[in-house]
Amino acid sequence: MSAATSSAPVAERGERGWRFDARGWLVVPALAVLVAMFVYPFAYGLFLSFQPMDGGGVFANYLKFFTESTLWPTVWITLKLAVPATLINVGMSIPAAFALRRNTPAAKFVTMLLVVPVTLGTVLIADGMLTYYGPNGWFPQALHALHLYSDEVRLTHNYWGVLISLVISGFPFAFLLILSYVTGIDPTLARAAGTLGAGPWEQFRLIYLPLLVPGLTMAACLSFVQAFSVFPSAVLLGVPAGATRVVSIAAYEAAFESYDYSLASCVAIVMGFVQLLIVAGMLGARRAFYSGPTSGGKG
Repeated sequence: MSAATSSAPVAERGERGWRFDARGWLVVPALAVLVAMFVYPFAYGLFLSFQPMDGGGVFANYLKFFTESTLWPTVWITLKLAVPATLINVGMSIPAAFALRRNTPAAKFVTMLLVVPVTLGTVLIADGMLTYYGPNGWFPQALHALHLYSDEVRLTHNYWGVLISLVISGFPFAFLLILSYVTGIDPTLARAAGTLGAGPWEQFRLIYLPLLVPGLTMAACLSFVQAFSVFPSAVLLGVPAGATRVVSIAAYEAAFESYDYSLASCVAIVMGFVQLLIVAGMLGARRAFYSGPTSGGKG
């Protein structure tokens, strides 16, 4: 009965030729949203970037970006924030995920506390940091009261304030991604290595780390993209005209202060291209590691 039922559609296709599956229409709403919210804005911005407001040729905006000292350094400034934030978030997520991978009430409670910053948003995090890490905040006062540091503590309105904000807001995403990969690895693999004399470090280096590379890469890519697009933290906790003048601030100033939407589109395209290069590099490096199955019958 089941064999006859399963072979009927195949015979029908053979006799009548290829025909469109009606279930394909279910993809249309998603494609429409993708085209309306991403493809069209990207294509329009790319086209607009080749139409400089002041003339000078189709590549005038890109020449201006890479020649003016107020524009091209923003890429380097943004990388100096995004790369350390990505390394810190992913690096801290690995031991946290291993410590909380067991399905216990205590682990669930700690996991809930670690992901609380996701619900706050960057603006609320920045406001809290101004109160806690500011020159007269609780943290500097505690250091002075305990005589641990006598000089002025400056953790806001500079590079460090923005970096701390990126770590606070980006860590929960990296942690949840890595936690899902860690819990998906078959624990019998490490136990089998232990029976052969492998210690905890050898088990992590030879078993867990190669299997975690796909998850670590995806977490690093998402963390980097999130950190590279920093804007509120760079304004509220940094120096928008100096040490933390990131690419997004340059695009904002071009669009809403100079009203040069063509140049703003050019800055956004460069910003996306740099992110694409970094992400492509990380995905390419992943191929050097093991990419087979990581889970099985866990016992």
